[in-house]
Amino acid sequence: MASSDYQSFIVSNRARINRNLNRALWVFIITGPAIALGVATGVFSHTDYGTCLGITLFVTALAAAHLAMVKLRPKSMMTSVVALVAIEAIIVYMQIGHVDIELTWFLAPLLSILFCDRRLFFFALITNYLAMAGATWVTAPYYVDIGSPFETAQSLFFNKVAGYTIETIIMAVAGYVVVKLAADNFRELFRQQNIIEEHEQSAMERMEILGSMAEIYDNVNLISFVDSTEMSLRDDSQEKHAIDMSKQTHTLMNQRLKEQVASNHLDAFLAFTNITTVRERMKNKKIISADFVDVDSGWFRAQYITVDQGFDGMPDVVIYTTRNVDKEKRREERLTKLSMTDELTSLYNRRRYVEDLTRHRE
Repeated sequence: MASSDYQSFIVSNRARINRNLNRALWVFIITGPAIALGVATGVFSHTDYGTCLGITLFVTALAAAHLAMVKLRPKSMMTSVVALVAIEAIIVYMQIGHVDIELTWFLAPLLSILFCDRRLFFFALITNYLAMAGATWVTAPYYVDIGSPFETAQSLFFNKVAGYTIETIIMAVAGYVVVKLAADNFRELFRQQNIIEEHEQSAMERMEILGSMAEIYDNVNLISFVDSTEMSLRDDSQEKHAIDMSKQTHTLMNQRLKEQVASNHLDAFLAFTNITTVRERMKNKKIISADFVDVDSGWFRAQYITVDQGFDGMPDVVIYTTRNVDKEKRREERLTKLSMTDELTSLYNRRRYVEDLTRHRE
């Protein structure tokens, strides 16, 4: 899931960068006028206005061609390749036109890092190196003729290419590390996002189940030992109340319920609902329950049900429910009484006699 999300991100990211690179190509049109201004001020003494015009027309053609590709196939890797090659072609054109701005040579590999794709980065790096070497080979005789410190065009070429080679190796190592780190970080982010979404989905499903349970039980309380809170699922506001485990032994619900518990059941009820011991008693268990008597409505059953459990088997989230079972209890007592008496005489039968005798012996 995380891998597919990451690939979808790479594709959508590629489309976004392709659009931005096209905008950059259109902005590069001002390079011609800017160089022309440099020619007028003597900054670029080895070029002329014709070269400036050629640069403007060349950039316009490349930007228009790339715009057509962006509109037709914005997510295509080929569209990205064309953008990077276009940038390198512009720089080669400037170099052949004797516009000496060598700092821009590594612009294409630097921009390719934005794609977070090692293939595009190394494509840009290799084609950039070949473009540098080719442009240097073509322009070397010109610079020797105008007074280069090198005696031959070949010696000038090898000197410059040696420097480019070292810079390209450094760029390759640094760029690979940056691209790999960026890709790994994005993959991890998507992995964590998927985990969060799965937890949220699971939590929503559990809450739907708990909401259904709230209709079955008289009282339903969601107790979280993670943040020490309780929340009644029968309450529409679903307000959370803090539980102070260092001082509080019973939840607000049980503090109210204990007022209704019959006196002969109160101690057992308080022991069963002691919130400070619930986690230990429920370790590796799904449910614990006990029956008590309410002074008004008769028998009721209290239950703790595990909702979320840690790796150690200790529950992190439980629901506490109560449900009236008075009719069930009375039916059970009636069946027990029937099983212990003779139907004709209503006297205790042999089974009751054996049980009483066993109890007496004990």
